[in-house]
Order: sequence, then structure tokens, then C-alpha cells
Amino acid sequence: MNSLAVQLPQITLKNPVMPASGTAAYGREMAQHMDLNCLGAFVIKSTTQTPRAGNPRPTTAPTSAGWLNAIGLKNPGIQSVCHQQLPWLAQHYPDLPIVGSVAGSTLDEYVTVAQQLAAVPNVAWLELNISCPNVEQGGLAFGTDPKIVKKLTHAVQTAVNKPVFVKLTPNVTDIVTIAQAAEQGGAAGLTLINTLTGLGFNLDTHQPLLAHGTGGLSGKAIHPLAIRMIRQVRTVSRLPIVGVGGIFSADDVIEMFIAGANAVQVGSANYGQADACQQIITALPAALKQHHLTSLQALADHILATVAPE
Repeated sequence: MNSLAVQLPQITLKNPVMPASGTAAYGREMAQHMDLNCLGAFVIKSTTQTPRAGNPRPTTAPTSAGWLNAIGLKNPGIQSVCHQQLPWLAQHYPDLPIVGSVAGSTLDEYVTVAQQLAAVPNVAWLELNISCPNVEQGGLAFGTDPKIVKKLTHAVQTAVNKPVFVKLTPNVTDIVTIAQAAEQGGAAGLTLINTLTGLGFNLDTHQPLLAHGTGGLSGKAIHPLAIRMIRQVRTVSRLPIVGVGGIFSADDVIEMFIAGANAVQVGSANYGQADACQQIITALPAALKQHHLTSLQALADHILATVAPE
């Protein structure tokens, strides 16, 4: 038995590890440092309907607690992704499940991008990045309003024929309410958490470290927050959860599963170590043995049975 294999809607992954959206772009750079075939799945960069140049530099900055970033959804647009990036992945890694990360500024844009990504054969499921600003609602993120989360999820999942996961923003008062809204909208699963909004200053210039000002905080500092939110959601939902936030080791992965995750995404660790995902995957069997666990799927099933509602 493969002790690392996990079951998600309509697909079995050989292991639960994948890069978080945006941390490995569309795979070409990461492929220079490791064999992408070792991954459970590959999550592409959040993609919009038209190309986006992103925010002015600097877009990233280290802090004492992790990384701040404000990339600004920089991407080549859905046409380039469908006709260049995804075919490259299919050619070089035909058996690697691809997760299409969907972004937009309006509900219609989400639906359009989702439909085009879902039509690509090697895309296994979609992930809605609902931390995007909703221009129709004054710029507030889609993911902060339960009614909009439900409406957006329903609109996308009824327009495509592949599972739809919703990536939740932690920048809300109650993550459970947002998770329940996504489930009510028909989500096949949830990804949590996205980055937390942070701010840092240059002590000499008194100016923000990022040209955009605020940015998303990621890294080890947010791991306990992700663990807490995953457990909160698991206590009210039986949907599959992809845990993300401050994963740097095999033990971090196991802790995510204990909290209630069914798979994981690795983000900031990729910046300090280009083959971080591969290193974590390699270390997982020994970590399972050390903690007297037979398999990750058995652990996930046990947590679901003891924590989630019937």
C-alpha cells in the first residue's frame, strides 16, 4: 500500500503534496530543480481572463515572521495558459494532475476563466482564488462576503464539469461562515488558508517595504493560524480540505492532517529551497513511521470520523 496516497473528489493522488498557487508559476522554473512527477499535483498560478502586469516592484519582502508579497495577480491571461503553459505541462508531465487556479474581478470573469481551464484535459480540478478584489462591490475581496462566496461558487460549479475547490481568505471575522457558504454553493472541496494581510516599513525611509503598501504574509508565522482554521472548518464540514500555510517539513504536513486536511500545498518554503516539495515528500514515509501512522489516508479518515459532523 502507498502510505502517502490520498483520495480527493474523482481522483487519487500518489501523495498529498503540491506547490501553492503562484509559488511555482506554470512549472518551468521548478522543473529546473526537481522532477515535477514526484508531486501529488501541480497548482498553476492564478489566471485571469486577460494578461495582467501585476504591481510595481518591489513586490516581495522578507520579514522576521515570513514573507510579504503583493504580486498583483501577474499572469499571461487565460489564452496563453490554455495554449502554451498547460500543453507544455501535458507534454512533459502527462500523468501529473493539474489544478487550475481561477481569478477575476467580476463573477462573469471567474466563470469564463473556469470554463476554459476546465476544458483542458490535464486539469483535474479548479481552485477559486476568492481573495481577489470584487470591482462590482467596491473592491472588497470576494471571499469576505458569505452571500457572494455562495453565489460565485454556485455560478462556477454549475458552469464546469470538474470539481471546484474554493480557496478561503483568512482575512475575515469568521472562517466557518465563509466555508459553509462555499459548501452551500456546491464546492467539492476547500483550500485554506490564503495569506494574511500585512505591512512592513523601511526604518530609514519610513516607506512601506512593498511598493503596493500592504501585502500577503506567508511563511512559518501563519502555520498555527492555518491549523486553527482548518480544525474549525473540519468540525462543521466533511468536504475535502487542502491545507496550506507555513509548511516546511513532513511533520508540518502530518499536523495539517491531524487538523483535518486531506492534502497540502507548500508555498514559502519553495522560495528558500527550490526542491522543498520533493524534500518533504521524501521525508514523509519516515515521519509517518516515527509517529506510528500507517498512512495519510487512514489518518484523514480517522480525523473525519472523530471530528466532522455526520
